[in-house]
Amino acid sequence: MTYHIIWTTYGTWLPGDRRGWVQKKKPGIQDPDPKREEGARITMAESAIVLNAVQRSIVDETIHTHCEIRDWSLHALNVRSNHVHVVLTADRAADDVVRQLKAWCSRNLSDDAGLETQVAAKAGRRRWFTEGGEAKVIDSEEYLENAIHYVMELQ
Repeated sequence: MTYHIIWTTYGTWLPGDRRGWVQKKKPGIQDPDPKREEGARITMAESAIVLNAVQRSIVDETIHTHCEIRDWSLHALNVRSNHVHVVLTADRAADDVVRQLKAWCSRNLSDDAGLETQVAAKAGRRRWFTEGGEAKVIDSEEYLENAIHYVMELQ
């Protein structure tokens, strides 16, 4: 399957965000909700993550390497300071692809930051990214071309 995968860094796009937001099991972009956003901000386990140039490079290299190891075709990649776009073809479900990419990126970011103690409850690593992510199935050559153009030229 071919996917356009997007995920954000931790704390940079909270539920209720003024830019719109996605709610699990509810279709479409949700309207801004300042109270919900403030509630989410108050319950954050750590401060928001904005990736610097070195960290963006680590994420980029990690995704390239992981795709090569897994023999996945990486069509486009754009690592931004607060989110990541990936267009790839993989031999597994999107949820598994997202989970693997985020886990390896988190591990490498934590190693680079020298985080050896348990900072976050999950897997003993800092929370670099939000939970989940969005994965859209690309089902045509035209869609693939448009996704690659969007990721490479319009970000």
